[in-house]
Amino acid sequence: MTALWIAHVHVTDAEAYGRYAALAGPAIAAHGGLFLARGGRYKQLEGNDRPRNVVARFPSFEAAVACYDSAEYQAALDHARHASERDLVIIEETPPPAE
Repeated sequence: MTALWIAHVHVTDAEAYGRYAALAGPAIAAHGGLFLARGGRYKQLEGNDRPRNVVARFPSFEAAVACYDSAEYQAALDHARHASERDLVIIEETPPPAE
């Protein structure tokens, strides 16, 4: 089953976060990740508002976890740690209903 990586982010240091984004994109792509949403329009309906929302699809739950744990992504994450407030979850997608 494919998996989604869902991040809700409040950027506090745009320059440092830009360095994160420049490194994170290639790390995500290297693990089969494909961005479905990346900072577009949104409407906060419940919970904490984080103005940057990102959704990426990975070929499997294991690939999404491996991406996060990879040396490349961790190097990118070093730039985001003190440049943002983030929530990140990986969730396995529900299979489509049988026809």
